[in-house]
Formats: sequence, C-alpha cells, structure tokens
Amino acid sequence: MHNWKRQESYHLLLFLLSCVPAQDRQLSLSAMELPLSTSLSCFSFLFFFLLVLSVSSEDRASTPPRGWNSNDSFSWIISEAEFLQNAQILSQKLHAQGYEYAVVDYLWYRRKVPGAGADSLGFDVIDEWGRMIPDPDQWPSSRDGKGFTEVANKVHSMGLKLGIHVMRGISTQAVNANSPILDTTTGRAYEESGRVWKAQDIGLKEKACAWMQHGFMSVNTDLGAGKAFLRSLYQQYASWGVDFIKNDCVFGDDLNVNEITYISEVLKELDRPILYSLSPGTSVTPDMAKAVSGLSNMYRITGDDWDTWADVAAHFDVARDFAAAKMIGSGGLLGTSWPDLDMLPLGYLTDPGANEGPHRTCRLTIQEQRTQVTLWSIAKSPLMFGGDLRNIDDTTFGLITNPTLLEINSYSSNNVEFPYVRGSSSSRGRKHGQSRMYLTSMEETEVEVLGLTSCKDPKASGWLVEELDQDLEQICWKENMEGYREPFCLYKRNSLVESDEEIMYGSQYQGILHLLASENADICLNASPRRKITSSEFTRGSFSHCTRNANQMWEFHSNGTLISSYSGLCAIMKKVKANAGAAGARSWIATGRTGEIYLAFFNLNPDDMVIATEISDLAKALPGRSISSCTGKEIWSDTDLDRPTNDTITSFVKSHDSALYVLKCN
Repeated sequence: MHNWKRQESYHLLLFLLSCVPAQDRQLSLSAMELPLSTSLSCFSFLFFFLLVLSVSSEDRASTPPRGWNSNDSFSWIISEAEFLQNAQILSQKLHAQGYEYAVVDYLWYRRKVPGAGADSLGFDVIDEWGRMIPDPDQWPSSRDGKGFTEVANKVHSMGLKLGIHVMRGISTQAVNANSPILDTTTGRAYEESGRVWKAQDIGLKEKACAWMQHGFMSVNTDLGAGKAFLRSLYQQYASWGVDFIKNDCVFGDDLNVNEITYISEVLKELDRPILYSLSPGTSVTPDMAKAVSGLSNMYRITGDDWDTWADVAAHFDVARDFAAAKMIGSGGLLGTSWPDLDMLPLGYLTDPGANEGPHRTCRLTIQEQRTQVTLWSIAKSPLMFGGDLRNIDDTTFGLITNPTLLEINSYSSNNVEFPYVRGSSSSRGRKHGQSRMYLTSMEETEVEVLGLTSCKDPKASGWLVEELDQDLEQICWKENMEGYREPFCLYKRNSLVESDEEIMYGSQYQGILHLLASENADICLNASPRRKITSSEFTRGSFSHCTRNANQMWEFHSNGTLISSYSGLCAIMKKVKANAGAAGARSWIATGRTGEIYLAFFNLNPDDMVIATEISDLAKALPGRSISSCTGKEIWSDTDLDRPTNDTITSFVKSHDSALYVLKCN
C-alpha cells in the first residue's frame, strides 16, 4: 500500500477507536456489540472516512488530462506574472470545461540574460545540492528557497493544479560544479562506502541529452547516489506543491527506461499525487510505449506539434496505430495512461525555440484547426492548450470548449480509425465536373529511413556484417542485399579511447562501435537527432562528427540487432511515405456513454471532397452491435440528417476540414 493510502487507513482506525468508549473496546469491534449511540457515532465517522479514502485513492488520470502549457506562446521566457495571468484566465474561463493543469514549460531555472538560450551553458540557477530552482528574477516569489511554493498556493487557490517541465537526469552545470548530493533521509550530503558522493560521480557525460547537449545528462541509477539525487529532486517538487511533471528527453529516440522506472517508484511513495508525463515522442511505436506506459500517466507519441498542416496530418497514422494496439486508456502510474498527441498550438503563439513571447496568430486555417481538435478528441489525447490565454479569441475558445468534443475526449470508448470510407474529390465541388475516387489515402511515395524500435520487435533483427577486407567491415540492412537496390550499409569501427575518463567509459562500453557514413570520413551515425524535430519530420539517419558519446555508440549482436547505447533501442530500416497522411479521406469512430455513435470524417486532400460510408459498415468497427438505420446531427455545420437513413452517410468536406456526426442507431 502506498504512503498516502497507509496514512488514510491509519487515521481511519484512530478515529474509529476514539469514538468507542474505553470500556467497550474489545478484541471484536463489531457495531452490534456496542451501545446504539456509539454505533451511530462510529458509523458516521466510518462513512466520512470511507468517503475521504475513496476520493484520495481515485485513479490518477482516469480521463485524458486537460490544461494549459506555456511553451507554444512563451517558449522558455515566461515570467511569474505572465504565468499567473494565464492561470487566472484558465480558472475563470476553462476550468469548468475540465482544463485544470497550469503547466510551466522548460527552462524556468534559466536566467533571461544576453547569451542565454535553449541550449546554453552556465545561465541556470541551482541550489547547493545541484537541483534546479526557479530564476528569482523571472519568479520573484521563489526567493529565500521557496521554489514554486507561492505560485502553487496561488494556482491551487484558483481551483487549478500546478505543472512543471523538467529534463532528464542532472544538469551539466551541476556536474561541472561537482555539487554534493542531498540524502533526504538525513538532510545531509549522501555518504556511502565511507565517502561523500557528488554530482560528477553520478552524471553520465556520454549520455547527454541529444538535442540539449550543453544542458542535461543522465544519472547512473545503478548507484545509490544516483537514486538519492533523483529522489531529492522529486521530493522537492512535491514539497513545492507540484501536481504534474512533464519529464523531457527521456522518451522516444531519447528513451531512458532506467530513469523513468526509478522516478515512477519515487512518485508512488510521495505524500501527494503527481501526474507523470513523458516526452518527446519521436519514433515512438506501440511496442516501445508498452515498456513505460504503466509507469506514467501520459506519453508523447510524435515529435513537437506546431501550427502547420504537415504537423497536423502527421498525427493520423500514429494515432491509428496506438488505437489499434489498445493503448488508449491502458493501465498507468497508479491509474491510467494516455498517448499524447502534444499541445494544441492555437490562438496567439511564439515560434519554436524562440527567445520571445507571443507575437503572432496561429497559421492553421479554421478548417485545419477543426480537424486538429476533432482528431485529438476522438483519439482521446490529453488536451493541453498552448496559446496565450490573455489573447484568446472567440473562435479558438469555441473550438477547445465544444461540449461534444469534450464529451468524446473524456467518456467515449471503442475509439479506432474507421477504414470503411470512400471519397470523391473535385476542385470545383461536389455538383460540378468530374470527380476522382479515393479510398482512405492517395498514392504516396515511399522512402526508406533509419529509425529506432523496441528490440523486442522481430523486424529489428535485420542487420548483418559484411567483410570487405581483413581490416574493414560493413554492417548492412540485409533486406536490401538482394535485388537491384543498393543496400544500406555503414562502416564499422571500434569506438576510440582517448583519455583516462574515456578509458573508464571504455570498460563500460567495451565492444561498442562507431558506425561511419563512409570509409574515410570521420562522420558517425547518431541514434537521436541533435535538434528537436517536429511531428512531420522524419530522419534518414542523422550524422555528425564522431565523438565519445553514447548517442553515437552501437552494439551489434549475433541475432542481427543493432542496439543504441544511448537509448537501448534497436536500429531498423523502415519504409515511410514521403507525404504520409498528407492526402485522402480518413475516418474515426467511437461510442458514447448512452450508446450513441461518434463518426468523424477527415479530408486530408488539397481539394474539397465528398466522403461517404455505408450504414451497414458501422457495425464492422463495433463488435456486438447490429445497425440497420441511424438518425443524428453533424456538429460543425449544426445540421440534422434529413431523415432516418439505412444506406449511406455522405458529407461534403472542404479541403483539410472535418465532419463530426453524433448518431443514434438501431
């Protein structure tokens, strides 16, 4: 039983005992053996505390979380005043619709001074134990060691919950300072084996975050000191009153199962419930997510989503795959976990990685915005609004508070992509000219790219070694070794050891390889891109100058797998569509709490389309139901079906737009 449950049970027992007269306290405390007045009193206490216990033991993230995140509008430079202004509007305008988390995104500890940026070094505020604390100039209430306590108190007084963004492991700045590590059980520096342990003992320099290499690195969780550092971090966040933590550079291409696992254990033992979110989602597959979904409450499944149509369209395939794998609403950390399609970049925004706040409006058309919020809702993604709430317009507000979408997002079930649709496209509309027919997508160009997957994936065992001469070997993707296509090969070289520190690493990484793009060039394959990528981007293999970094270290196994020392994931060549999701008709289906059917049509085509499905096909996606006819309404146009239909549902959908039906079917 977890700490907070143990405490509630203990308090319950104390109250029950206190309500029983001393002379009546027997080994058996059955109410039937007590005087009537005592029994009634005890039953009252019992009812009250069972109620408290049921509330406190409620599953975490029982529905997809909702809230506001500062990143899309303020990047990393948000101030305390700006944050609280947005939180106040969140409380006043959106809390009633379930938006309850106000989240400070990354680098709240970085000083806003010349030279500071998203991957700068030496500008962070850390305490004596090497832990990040808010920049007091941007967050003045944090002075005198208060951290986010005052901000949390104000957010809680608004009826909201506070969230913060944190990075993997430990900061490079703390390692360079060789800060001591706090042992929270003693309140002193951590000691083991007769010595005091410090940041340089636990920081894994070769496992620096691939896209923030100057900022953070993994810690060695095999060491008691490494665990003590992580424990001191998350206990401090809890002491501040934090309710939600977004842990970045630990998932996707940057997977760090060891840290996720230990942090999850720490969160289970805290005295306050904290939702645990993982990021980023580059290259994530259902198999990869299954290793951590039970350790978290939400996890990103794409790269960063920004306000481009390509980013929106890139979510359709991955959302389909996670729904088919039954990952939506699966078991999570002390509750439920949700695949996360990323924030909603709507309203008034900034630019990715910018050193400035909100200064422009969303670049998506209203049709594209409708498609985004419809997909996010029916795929049951967490809904984290990213625009500056101080400048939210009526149209944006109406989209993110649409009652049908929010009902679907929270309470629908059986959510899957619905493949039984057809679409006819005509640039002149549905009543003029010749139409062209599509199934669920247009023809798309396929390209092969290097990606990562769980090593449990059978397809990962696809590599072999080819000897060119006595001193030169290649590692090649064997599926391309036959036929006329040129195989994808990399040159194999043992990783070089150049310093005493690297000799120490060398014992840990003995037998590890560098994989070179060519025989003579000192350019090595990276496991994770060295910059943050968006949802619509895919990497064909990222190469950079060879270094002694785990992001460029690989281990070839005799079973044909090629394992990254950075993430523990396996390399794989996979075919992707160069314009994946960029065209065609798509559809999703779900069922409601009272038996209604939700049916969404999406036009990903550059032309307007007529999209249709047969009523008889609806049952194919809803096992156990037999459907003969339906009535209902299309939400975005606010139009009723003309009459009960038993044949076809047809909708004219503009380019990049959607239609959403609520159906009552027999």
